[in-house]
Amino acid sequence: MSANNTNTSAYSDFHLQYIAGEWQKGKDDSVNTNTNPYNGDELVKIQQATEEQLNEAYEAASQAQQEWAKQTPAARAAVLYNAVNILDQRQEEIVNWLIKESGSTRIKAMVEFGATRAITLEAATFPNRVHGEIRPSNTPDKENFIYREPIGVVAVISPWNFPLHLTQRSIAPALALGNAVVLKPASDTPVTGGLLLAKVFEEAGLPKGLLNVVVGSGSEIGDAIVEHKTPSLVSFTGSTSVGKHIGELANGGEYIKKVALELGGNSPFVVLKDADIDQAVKAAAFGKFLHQGQICIAINRIIVEDALYDDFVTRFLEHVKTLQVGDPDKMETAVGPIINEKQVKSLKDKIAKAQEEGAKMILSGEIDGQVVPPHIFTDVTREMDLSRNEVFGPLVGIIRAKDEDDALSIANDSMYGLSSAVFTQDLAKGLRFARGIKAGMTHINDISVNDDSNAPFGGEKNSGIGRFNGEWVLEEFTRLHWISVQHQPREYPF
Repeated sequence: MSANNTNTSAYSDFHLQYIAGEWQKGKDDSVNTNTNPYNGDELVKIQQATEEQLNEAYEAASQAQQEWAKQTPAARAAVLYNAVNILDQRQEEIVNWLIKESGSTRIKAMVEFGATRAITLEAATFPNRVHGEIRPSNTPDKENFIYREPIGVVAVISPWNFPLHLTQRSIAPALALGNAVVLKPASDTPVTGGLLLAKVFEEAGLPKGLLNVVVGSGSEIGDAIVEHKTPSLVSFTGSTSVGKHIGELANGGEYIKKVALELGGNSPFVVLKDADIDQAVKAAAFGKFLHQGQICIAINRIIVEDALYDDFVTRFLEHVKTLQVGDPDKMETAVGPIINEKQVKSLKDKIAKAQEEGAKMILSGEIDGQVVPPHIFTDVTREMDLSRNEVFGPLVGIIRAKDEDDALSIANDSMYGLSSAVFTQDLAKGLRFARGIKAGMTHINDISVNDDSNAPFGGEKNSGIGRFNGEWVLEEFTRLHWISVQHQPREYPF
Protein backbone atom coordinates (compact mmCIF):
# COMPACT_ATOMS: atom_id res chain seq x y z
CA MET A 1 0.00 0.00 0.00
CA SER A 2 2.85 2.39 -0.71
CA ALA A 3 2.20 5.67 -2.47
CA ASN A 4 3.84 6.65 -5.73
CA ASN A 5 5.55 9.76 -4.41
CA THR A 6 7.40 10.43 -7.67
CA ASN A 7 4.25 11.40 -9.59
CA THR A 8 4.39 15.15 -10.16
CA SER A 9 2.16 15.46 -13.22
CA ALA A 10 -1.16 17.23 -12.67
CA TYR A 11 -4.23 15.09 -12.17
CA SER A 12 -6.53 14.74 -15.18
CA ASP A 13 -9.56 12.79 -16.46
CA PHE A 14 -11.97 14.55 -14.13
CA HIS A 15 -14.71 13.92 -16.70
CA LEU A 16 -14.90 10.35 -15.41
CA GLN A 17 -16.51 8.67 -12.41
CA TYR A 18 -14.48 6.70 -9.86
CA ILE A 19 -16.34 3.44 -9.22
CA ALA A 20 -14.99 0.11 -7.98
CA GLY A 21 -11.45 1.40 -8.28
CA GLU A 22 -11.77 2.25 -11.97
CA TRP A 23 -12.24 5.55 -13.81
CA GLN A 24 -15.28 5.13 -16.01
CA LYS A 25 -17.68 7.25 -18.01
CA GLY A 26 -21.09 8.06 -16.57
CA LYS A 27 -24.01 6.38 -18.29
CA ASP A 28 -26.76 8.90 -17.67
CA ASP A 29 -28.00 11.13 -20.50
CA SER A 30 -27.36 14.30 -18.47
CA VAL A 31 -24.07 16.21 -18.32
CA ASN A 32 -22.64 18.24 -15.44
CA THR A 33 -20.93 21.26 -16.97
CA ASN A 34 -18.54 22.50 -14.31
CA THR A 35 -17.67 26.21 -14.58
CA ASN A 36 -15.57 28.83 -12.83
CA PRO A 37 -17.97 31.03 -10.80
CA TYR A 38 -15.77 34.10 -11.27
CA ASN A 39 -15.34 34.19 -15.05
CA GLY A 40 -17.64 31.47 -16.34
CA ASP A 41 -14.83 29.42 -17.91
CA GLU A 42 -15.72 25.79 -18.51
CA LEU A 43 -13.58 23.51 -16.34
CA VAL A 44 -14.86 20.05 -17.22
CA LYS A 45 -17.94 18.27 -18.57
CA ILE A 46 -18.93 15.16 -16.64
CA GLN A 47 -21.32 12.58 -18.05
CA GLN A 48 -23.37 11.85 -14.95
CA ALA A 49 -23.90 8.50 -13.27
CA THR A 50 -27.00 6.34 -13.26
CA GLU A 51 -28.61 4.51 -10.37
CA GLU A 52 -27.17 1.33 -11.86
CA GLN A 53 -23.67 2.77 -11.42
CA LEU A 54 -24.55 3.78 -7.87
CA ASN A 55 -25.49 0.16 -7.20
CA GLU A 56 -22.15 -0.91 -8.68
CA ALA A 57 -20.37 1.46 -6.32
CA TYR A 58 -22.20 0.10 -3.30
CA GLU A 59 -21.51 -3.49 -4.30
CA ALA A 60 -17.80 -2.76 -4.70
CA ALA A 61 -17.70 -0.90 -1.38
CA SER A 62 -19.44 -3.71 0.47
CA GLN A 63 -17.03 -6.34 -0.82
CA ALA A 64 -13.86 -4.30 -0.35
CA GLN A 65 -14.79 -3.21 3.17
CA GLN A 66 -14.70 -6.72 4.57
CA GLU A 67 -11.03 -7.20 3.76
CA TRP A 68 -10.14 -3.61 4.67
CA ALA A 69 -11.57 -4.06 8.17
CA LYS A 70 -9.21 -7.01 8.67
CA GLN A 71 -6.12 -4.93 7.89
CA THR A 72 -3.82 -4.01 10.74
CA PRO A 73 -4.08 -0.52 12.21
CA ALA A 74 -0.63 0.23 10.82
CA ALA A 75 -1.67 -0.72 7.29
CA ARG A 76 -4.70 1.57 7.35
CA ALA A 77 -2.77 4.40 8.98
CA ALA A 78 -0.08 4.13 6.29
CA VAL A 79 -2.57 4.98 3.56
CA LEU A 80 -3.69 8.08 5.46
CA TYR A 81 -0.11 9.21 6.04
CA ASN A 82 0.58 8.66 2.33
CA ALA A 83 -2.42 10.85 1.56
CA VAL A 84 -1.02 13.62 3.79
CA ASN A 85 2.29 13.49 1.90
CA ILE A 86 0.50 13.67 -1.45
CA LEU A 87 -1.58 16.63 -0.29
CA ASP A 88 1.65 18.41 0.64
CA GLN A 89 3.25 17.64 -2.72
CA ARG A 90 0.19 18.85 -4.60
CA GLN A 91 -0.74 21.81 -2.44
CA GLU A 92 -0.58 24.45 -5.16
CA GLU A 93 -2.48 22.25 -7.63
CA ILE A 94 -5.23 21.66 -5.07
CA VAL A 95 -5.40 25.31 -3.99
CA ASN A 96 -5.76 26.37 -7.63
CA TRP A 97 -8.64 23.93 -8.10
CA LEU A 98 -10.40 25.37 -5.05
CA ILE A 99 -10.04 28.88 -6.46
CA LYS A 100 -11.31 28.10 -9.93
CA GLU A 101 -14.06 25.62 -9.06
CA SER A 102 -15.53 26.83 -5.74
CA GLY A 103 -14.76 30.55 -6.12
CA SER A 104 -12.50 30.45 -3.07
CA THR A 105 -10.24 33.41 -2.58
CA ARG A 106 -6.60 32.36 -2.36
CA ILE A 107 -6.68 33.10 1.37
CA LYS A 108 -9.73 30.89 1.90
CA ALA A 109 -8.33 28.12 -0.32
CA MET A 110 -5.18 28.01 1.80
CA VAL A 111 -7.26 27.90 4.98
CA GLU A 112 -9.29 25.03 3.54
CA PHE A 113 -6.20 23.15 2.42
CA GLY A 114 -4.78 23.43 5.94
CA ALA A 115 -8.00 22.11 7.48
CA THR A 116 -8.07 19.21 5.00
CA ARG A 117 -4.51 18.28 5.79
CA ALA A 118 -5.17 18.49 9.53
CA ILE A 119 -8.17 16.15 9.50
CA THR A 120 -6.30 13.67 7.29
CA LEU A 121 -3.38 13.67 9.72
CA GLU A 122 -5.76 13.31 12.68
CA ALA A 123 -7.56 10.44 10.95
CA ALA A 124 -4.25 8.62 10.46
CA THR A 125 -4.12 8.21 14.26
CA PHE A 126 -7.63 6.72 14.51
CA PRO A 127 -6.76 3.07 13.71
CA ASN A 128 -4.67 2.97 16.90
CA ARG A 129 -7.17 4.89 19.03
CA VAL A 130 -10.13 2.54 18.71
CA HIS A 131 -10.56 0.36 21.76
CA GLY A 132 -13.12 -1.83 23.45
CA GLU A 133 -13.91 -2.60 27.06
CA ILE A 134 -14.33 -5.51 29.43
CA ARG A 135 -17.20 -5.05 31.87
CA PRO A 136 -18.27 -7.23 34.81
CA SER A 137 -21.55 -9.10 34.83
CA ASN A 138 -24.08 -9.77 37.56
CA THR A 139 -24.35 -13.29 36.20
CA PRO A 140 -21.82 -15.58 37.92
CA ASP A 141 -18.83 -16.67 35.80
CA LYS A 142 -19.68 -14.32 32.93
CA GLU A 143 -17.58 -11.64 31.25
CA ASN A 144 -18.82 -8.86 29.00
CA PHE A 145 -16.67 -7.75 26.08
CA ILE A 146 -17.63 -4.54 24.28
CA TYR A 147 -16.03 -4.32 20.85
CA ARG A 148 -15.95 -1.21 18.69
CA GLU A 149 -16.17 -2.29 15.05
CA PRO A 150 -16.29 -0.52 11.69
CA ILE A 151 -19.83 0.49 10.84
CA GLY A 152 -19.52 -0.87 7.30
CA VAL A 153 -20.26 1.28 4.27
CA VAL A 154 -20.73 5.02 4.74
CA ALA A 155 -22.69 7.20 2.32
CA VAL A 156 -21.28 10.73 2.16
CA ILE A 157 -23.11 13.67 0.60
CA SER A 158 -20.87 16.73 0.66
CA PRO A 159 -21.44 20.47 0.11
CA TRP A 160 -19.97 23.01 -2.29
CA ASN A 161 -18.77 25.72 0.10
CA PHE A 162 -15.77 23.98 1.72
CA PRO A 163 -15.85 20.99 -0.64
CA LEU A 164 -12.40 19.55 -0.07
CA HIS A 165 -12.38 19.81 3.72
CA LEU A 166 -16.01 18.96 4.43
CA THR A 167 -15.72 15.88 2.22
CA GLN A 168 -12.42 14.74 3.69
CA ARG A 169 -13.80 15.32 7.19
CA SER A 170 -16.05 12.31 6.60
CA ILE A 171 -14.14 10.05 4.24
CA ALA A 172 -10.73 10.15 5.98
CA PRO A 173 -12.09 9.02 9.38
CA ALA A 174 -14.43 6.51 7.73
CA LEU A 175 -11.59 4.86 5.83
CA ALA A 176 -9.18 5.02 8.76
CA LEU A 177 -11.68 3.15 10.94
CA GLY A 178 -12.09 0.27 8.49
CA ASN A 179 -15.13 1.43 6.55
CA ALA A 180 -15.76 1.92 2.84
CA VAL A 181 -17.30 5.05 1.31
CA VAL A 182 -19.70 5.91 -1.48
CA LEU A 183 -19.56 9.67 -2.04
CA LYS A 184 -21.88 12.01 -3.91
CA PRO A 185 -20.23 15.43 -4.19
CA ALA A 186 -22.18 18.64 -4.72
CA SER A 187 -22.98 19.37 -8.36
CA ASP A 188 -21.17 22.74 -8.22
CA THR A 189 -17.92 21.19 -6.96
CA PRO A 190 -17.56 17.60 -8.20
CA VAL A 191 -13.78 17.86 -8.55
CA THR A 192 -12.71 19.46 -5.25
CA GLY A 193 -15.62 17.77 -3.47
CA GLY A 194 -14.73 14.25 -4.54
CA LEU A 195 -12.85 13.38 -7.71
CA LEU A 196 -9.67 15.15 -6.60
CA LEU A 197 -9.68 13.21 -3.32
CA ALA A 198 -10.25 9.97 -5.21
CA LYS A 199 -7.03 10.72 -7.14
CA VAL A 200 -5.18 11.40 -3.88
CA PHE A 201 -6.29 8.16 -2.24
CA GLU A 202 -5.67 6.15 -5.40
CA GLU A 203 -2.12 7.51 -5.47
CA ALA A 204 -1.82 6.83 -1.72
CA GLY A 205 -2.42 3.12 -2.30
CA LEU A 206 -6.00 2.74 -1.06
CA PRO A 207 -7.31 -0.65 -2.26
CA LYS A 208 -9.89 -0.58 -5.02
CA GLY A 209 -13.55 -0.31 -4.13
CA LEU A 210 -13.10 1.37 -0.77
CA LEU A 211 -13.75 4.89 -2.05
CA ASN A 212 -16.30 5.48 -4.80
CA VAL A 213 -17.16 8.93 -6.17
CA VAL A 214 -20.47 9.02 -8.00
CA VAL A 215 -21.31 12.31 -9.72
CA GLY A 216 -25.00 12.38 -10.56
CA SER A 217 -28.12 14.47 -10.59
CA GLY A 218 -30.29 14.66 -7.52
CA SER A 219 -33.29 13.36 -9.46
CA GLU A 220 -31.36 10.24 -10.50
CA ILE A 221 -29.36 9.25 -7.41
CA GLY A 222 -30.11 11.86 -4.72
CA ASP A 223 -32.63 9.77 -2.78
CA ALA A 224 -31.21 6.44 -3.92
CA ILE A 225 -27.84 6.98 -2.24
CA VAL A 226 -29.66 7.29 1.10
CA GLU A 227 -32.36 4.65 0.62
CA HIS A 228 -30.01 1.94 -0.66
CA LYS A 229 -29.79 -1.12 1.57
CA THR A 230 -25.98 -1.07 1.85
CA PRO A 231 -24.93 2.02 3.85
CA SER A 232 -25.12 1.83 7.63
CA LEU A 233 -24.46 5.55 8.06
CA VAL A 234 -25.33 8.61 5.98
CA SER A 235 -23.05 11.60 6.53
CA PHE A 236 -24.50 14.81 5.14
CA THR A 237 -23.33 18.41 5.31
CA GLY A 238 -25.66 21.04 3.88
CA SER A 239 -28.90 22.89 4.39
CA THR A 240 -31.34 22.10 7.17
CA SER A 241 -34.21 21.52 4.71
CA VAL A 242 -32.25 18.89 2.77
CA GLY A 243 -30.93 17.42 6.01
CA LYS A 244 -34.46 16.89 7.28
CA HIS A 245 -35.35 15.12 4.04
CA ILE A 246 -32.30 12.86 4.35
CA GLY A 247 -33.20 12.09 7.95
CA GLU A 248 -36.70 11.09 6.88
CA LEU A 249 -35.34 8.85 4.11
CA ALA A 250 -32.76 7.25 6.41
CA ASN A 251 -35.29 6.39 9.10
CA GLY A 252 -38.58 6.14 7.27
CA GLY A 253 -37.79 3.62 4.58
CA GLU A 254 -37.22 -0.10 4.45
CA TYR A 255 -33.69 0.15 5.83
CA ILE A 256 -32.92 2.25 8.92
CA LYS A 257 -29.51 3.96 9.06
CA LYS A 258 -27.54 6.17 11.40
CA VAL A 259 -27.17 9.76 10.29
CA ALA A 260 -24.51 12.39 10.94
CA LEU A 261 -26.00 15.72 9.90
CA GLU A 262 -24.13 19.03 9.95
CA LEU A 263 -26.73 21.55 8.83
CA GLY A 264 -27.44 25.26 8.63
CA GLY A 265 -26.38 27.93 11.06
CA ASN A 266 -27.24 31.44 12.20
CA SER A 267 -24.10 32.28 14.12
CA PRO A 268 -24.35 35.22 16.53
CA PHE A 269 -21.27 37.40 17.03
CA VAL A 270 -21.81 39.24 20.31
CA VAL A 271 -19.84 42.34 21.25
CA LEU A 272 -20.23 43.24 24.93
CA LYS A 273 -19.61 46.78 26.19
CA ASP A 274 -16.17 45.99 27.61
CA ALA A 275 -14.86 44.37 24.40
CA ASP A 276 -11.64 45.36 22.64
CA ILE A 277 -13.48 47.15 19.86
CA ASP A 278 -10.62 47.24 17.36
CA GLN A 279 -10.08 43.52 17.65
CA ALA A 280 -13.82 42.85 17.51
CA VAL A 281 -14.13 44.88 14.29
CA LYS A 282 -11.33 42.96 12.58
CA ALA A 283 -12.73 39.64 13.74
CA ALA A 284 -16.24 40.53 12.60
CA ALA A 285 -15.02 41.42 9.11
CA PHE A 286 -13.01 38.23 8.69
CA GLY A 287 -15.62 35.95 10.26
CA LYS A 288 -18.38 37.43 8.12
CA PHE A 289 -16.75 37.88 4.71
CA LEU A 290 -14.37 34.90 4.50
CA HIS A 291 -15.49 32.97 1.42
CA GLN A 292 -18.12 35.64 0.83
CA GLY A 293 -19.98 34.46 3.93
CA GLN A 294 -20.76 31.12 2.28
CA ILE A 295 -19.90 29.11 5.38
CA CYS A 296 -22.34 27.39 7.73
CA ILE A 297 -20.42 28.78 10.71
CA ALA A 298 -19.90 32.27 9.26
CA ILE A 299 -21.07 35.23 11.33
CA ASN A 300 -24.73 35.68 10.46
CA ARG A 301 -25.80 38.24 13.09
CA ILE A 302 -23.67 40.89 14.79
CA ILE A 303 -25.16 41.77 18.20
CA VAL A 304 -23.63 44.79 19.95
CA GLU A 305 -24.39 46.04 23.43
CA ASP A 306 -25.93 49.54 23.36
CA ALA A 307 -23.00 51.38 24.96
CA LEU A 308 -20.66 50.30 22.15
CA TYR A 309 -23.10 50.07 19.24
CA ASP A 310 -22.55 53.40 17.46
CA ASP A 311 -18.77 53.25 17.78
CA PHE A 312 -18.67 49.66 16.54
CA VAL A 313 -20.84 50.47 13.51
CA THR A 314 -18.61 53.39 12.53
CA ARG A 315 -15.37 51.44 12.80
CA PHE A 316 -16.78 48.30 11.19
CA LEU A 317 -18.04 50.30 8.21
CA GLU A 318 -14.67 51.98 7.78
CA HIS A 319 -12.82 48.67 7.93
CA VAL A 320 -15.11 46.77 5.54
CA LYS A 321 -14.76 49.57 2.97
CA THR A 322 -11.08 48.67 2.71
CA LEU A 323 -11.73 45.05 1.70
CA GLN A 324 -10.70 44.13 -1.85
CA VAL A 325 -13.47 42.60 -3.97
CA GLY A 326 -13.05 40.68 -7.22
CA ASP A 327 -10.57 38.16 -8.63
CA PRO A 328 -10.25 35.30 -6.11
CA ASP A 329 -6.83 34.32 -7.45
CA LYS A 330 -5.24 37.52 -6.11
CA MET A 331 -3.86 37.24 -2.59
CA GLU A 332 -5.19 40.68 -1.65
CA THR A 333 -8.79 39.76 -2.57
CA ALA A 334 -11.03 39.33 0.47
CA VAL A 335 -14.39 38.85 -1.27
CA GLY A 336 -14.68 36.78 -4.43
CA PRO A 337 -17.60 35.32 -6.40
CA ILE A 338 -20.81 33.65 -5.23
CA ILE A 339 -20.98 29.99 -6.24
CA ASN A 340 -23.84 30.24 -8.79
CA GLU A 341 -26.54 32.48 -10.21
CA LYS A 342 -29.25 30.91 -8.05
CA GLN A 343 -27.40 31.99 -4.92
CA VAL A 344 -26.89 35.49 -6.35
CA LYS A 345 -30.62 35.84 -6.92
CA SER A 346 -31.26 34.67 -3.35
CA LEU A 347 -28.95 37.39 -2.04
CA LYS A 348 -30.64 40.06 -4.16
CA ASP A 349 -33.96 38.97 -2.67
CA LYS A 350 -32.52 39.20 0.85
CA ILE A 351 -31.22 42.73 0.18
CA ALA A 352 -34.64 43.84 -1.00
CA LYS A 353 -36.39 42.11 1.91
CA ALA A 354 -34.12 43.78 4.47
CA GLN A 355 -34.93 47.21 3.11
CA GLU A 356 -38.65 46.45 2.95
CA GLU A 357 -38.58 45.45 6.62
CA GLY A 358 -36.92 48.71 7.65
CA ALA A 359 -33.24 47.86 7.91
CA LYS A 360 -30.90 50.72 6.96
CA MET A 361 -28.35 49.80 4.28
CA ILE A 362 -25.18 51.73 5.14
CA LEU A 363 -22.90 49.92 2.68
CA SER A 364 -23.67 48.37 -0.68
CA GLY A 365 -22.13 48.14 -4.14
CA GLU A 366 -22.81 47.07 -7.68
CA ILE A 367 -23.29 43.35 -8.20
CA ASP A 368 -21.00 42.35 -11.09
CA GLY A 369 -21.91 38.94 -12.48
CA GLN A 370 -21.56 36.61 -9.51
CA VAL A 371 -19.44 39.00 -7.46
CA VAL A 372 -21.54 40.54 -4.67
CA PRO A 373 -19.71 43.20 -2.62
CA PRO A 374 -20.26 43.52 1.14
CA HIS A 375 -23.65 44.89 2.24
CA ILE A 376 -24.06 46.16 5.81
CA PHE A 377 -27.41 46.89 7.47
CA THR A 378 -28.13 48.68 10.74
CA ASP A 379 -31.39 49.18 12.65
CA VAL A 380 -31.86 45.43 12.33
CA THR A 381 -34.17 43.67 14.78
CA ARG A 382 -34.42 40.06 15.81
CA GLU A 383 -37.72 39.67 13.93
CA MET A 384 -36.31 40.56 10.52
CA ASP A 385 -35.55 37.96 7.86
CA LEU A 386 -31.88 38.99 7.98
CA SER A 387 -31.81 37.83 11.60
CA ARG A 388 -34.06 34.80 11.37
CA ASN A 389 -32.53 32.96 8.43
CA GLU A 390 -29.12 31.90 7.25
CA VAL A 391 -27.74 34.48 4.79
CA PHE A 392 -24.92 32.50 3.13
CA GLY A 393 -23.46 35.56 1.46
CA PRO A 394 -21.65 38.87 2.10
CA LEU A 395 -24.63 40.54 3.78
CA VAL A 396 -24.80 41.29 7.48
CA GLY A 397 -27.15 42.98 9.90
CA ILE A 398 -26.05 44.67 13.12
CA ILE A 399 -28.49 44.39 16.04
CA ARG A 400 -28.50 46.70 19.07
CA ALA A 401 -28.82 44.94 22.45
CA LYS A 402 -29.94 46.84 25.55
CA ASP A 403 -27.57 44.99 27.84
CA GLU A 404 -25.79 41.67 28.36
CA ASP A 405 -28.99 39.76 29.17
CA ASP A 406 -30.70 41.15 26.08
CA ALA A 407 -27.68 40.19 23.96
CA LEU A 408 -27.89 36.61 25.20
CA SER A 409 -31.63 36.50 24.57
CA ILE A 410 -31.14 37.70 20.99
CA ALA A 411 -28.28 35.24 20.42
CA ASN A 412 -30.49 32.33 21.48
CA ASP A 413 -33.55 33.51 19.55
CA SER A 414 -32.98 31.17 16.62
CA MET A 415 -33.98 27.71 15.45
CA TYR A 416 -30.28 27.10 14.77
CA GLY A 417 -27.44 26.37 17.17
CA LEU A 418 -24.23 25.66 15.32
CA SER A 419 -21.46 28.14 16.16
CA SER A 420 -21.24 31.46 17.99
CA ALA A 421 -18.80 34.01 19.39
CA VAL A 422 -18.59 36.64 22.12
CA PHE A 423 -16.10 39.46 22.67
CA THR A 424 -15.32 40.72 26.17
CA GLN A 425 -12.19 41.56 28.16
CA ASP A 426 -13.66 39.91 31.25
CA LEU A 427 -12.91 36.23 30.63
CA ALA A 428 -15.03 35.01 33.55
CA LYS A 429 -18.00 36.91 32.15
CA GLY A 430 -17.17 35.63 28.68
CA LEU A 431 -17.19 32.03 29.84
CA ARG A 432 -20.47 32.53 31.69
CA PHE A 433 -22.01 34.14 28.63
CA ALA A 434 -20.65 31.43 26.32
CA ARG A 435 -22.15 28.67 28.43
CA GLY A 436 -25.50 30.41 28.19
CA ILE A 437 -25.56 30.18 24.40
CA LYS A 438 -27.50 27.20 23.07
CA ALA A 439 -25.03 26.08 20.43
CA GLY A 440 -22.60 23.29 19.80
CA MET A 441 -19.63 25.68 19.68
CA THR A 442 -18.84 29.11 21.16
CA HIS A 443 -15.58 31.04 20.83
CA ILE A 444 -14.54 33.80 23.23
CA ASN A 445 -12.64 36.71 21.65
CA ASP A 446 -12.49 34.94 18.30
CA ILE A 447 -14.71 34.34 15.29
CA SER A 448 -17.42 31.72 14.92
CA VAL A 449 -15.45 30.19 12.04
CA ASN A 450 -13.28 27.66 13.85
CA ASP A 451 -12.63 23.99 13.18
CA ASP A 452 -9.87 22.12 15.02
CA SER A 453 -9.39 18.50 13.98
CA ASN A 454 -9.20 17.39 17.63
CA ALA A 455 -12.25 19.28 18.93
CA PRO A 456 -15.94 18.29 18.59
CA PHE A 457 -17.60 20.02 15.63
CA GLY A 458 -21.39 20.03 15.44
CA GLY A 459 -24.56 21.81 16.43
CA GLU A 460 -27.76 21.81 18.42
CA LYS A 461 -31.42 22.36 17.47
CA ASN A 462 -31.90 22.58 13.68
CA SER A 463 -28.16 22.69 13.08
CA GLY A 464 -27.72 18.96 13.09
CA ILE A 465 -27.05 15.67 14.80
CA GLY A 466 -23.69 14.21 15.79
CA ARG A 467 -20.13 15.48 16.07
CA PHE A 468 -17.12 15.39 13.77
CA ASN A 469 -13.38 15.34 14.60
CA GLY A 470 -11.29 13.64 17.27
CA GLU A 471 -12.64 10.83 19.40
CA TRP A 472 -16.17 12.11 18.81
CA VAL A 473 -16.12 11.06 15.16
CA LEU A 474 -14.79 7.66 16.24
CA GLU A 475 -18.16 7.09 17.86
CA GLU A 476 -20.06 8.24 14.76
CA PHE A 477 -18.20 5.98 12.31
CA THR A 478 -18.10 2.80 14.38
CA ARG A 479 -20.61 0.45 15.97
CA LEU A 480 -20.64 -1.23 19.37
CA HIS A 481 -20.87 -5.00 19.64
CA TRP A 482 -21.49 -6.57 23.05
CA ILE A 483 -20.22 -10.13 23.31
CA SER A 484 -20.59 -12.05 26.55
CA VAL A 485 -18.76 -15.18 27.56
CA GLN A 486 -20.22 -17.67 30.05
CA HIS A 487 -17.13 -19.42 31.45
CA GLN A 488 -18.92 -21.97 33.61
CA PRO A 489 -22.28 -23.69 32.98
CA ARG A 490 -25.11 -21.47 34.13
CA GLU A 491 -28.18 -22.68 36.01
CA TYR A 492 -31.46 -21.71 34.41
CA PRO A 493 -34.84 -21.68 36.21
CA PHE A 494 -36.44 -24.06 33.72
